[in-house]
Amino acid sequence: MLFLFIISFIIVQRLVELVIAKDNERWMRSQGAYEVGAGHYPWMVTMHSAFFFSLLMEVILFNRPLSSVWPLFLGLFVVTQVLRIWCLASLGKFWNTKIIILPGANVVRKGPYKWIRHPNYLIVTTELLILPLFFSAYWTAIVFGVLNVWMLSVRIPAEEKALKEATNYEAKFSLK
Repeated sequence: MLFLFIISFIIVQRLVELVIAKDNERWMRSQGAYEVGAGHYPWMVTMHSAFFFSLLMEVILFNRPLSSVWPLFLGLFVVTQVLRIWCLASLGKFWNTKIIILPGANVVRKGPYKWIRHPNYLIVTTELLILPLFFSAYWTAIVFGVLNVWMLSVRIPAEEKALKEATNYEAKFSLK
């Protein structure tokens, strides 16, 4: 029951985030923004969709039990959700699931972005580990942990390169 509640919550949350991302993309494009890294985006969407499918299948087909330390994972999950909302709220109209660059924009350096360059990626990585471990889906944790590292090794450099070229990113984060 807890498994279905959490999975349903996350799926609804992600669908709402996609609506927000689409609205933000429309607004940014109306301001002259453009997309970077469009080639890897479908792979990222596929990876995240496959993660949920894999988690569902591993838990249901293999009858995985709730972790013996599930209260810890539940607490970590709640914390990641609060941090996730903080990231999205801090970026406001600039938050997106795609890499959308608005030339000349001042890079957001508030909220968690005051201390770390990519807090949302850290949160997503944490979620991709917490959720499977919460429900003893170890294969899902391993496979998608590795796939996520690969995805971020492509995505973060593409995003940082575009931000350095088109915004004040380098000055804001002193990347010299």
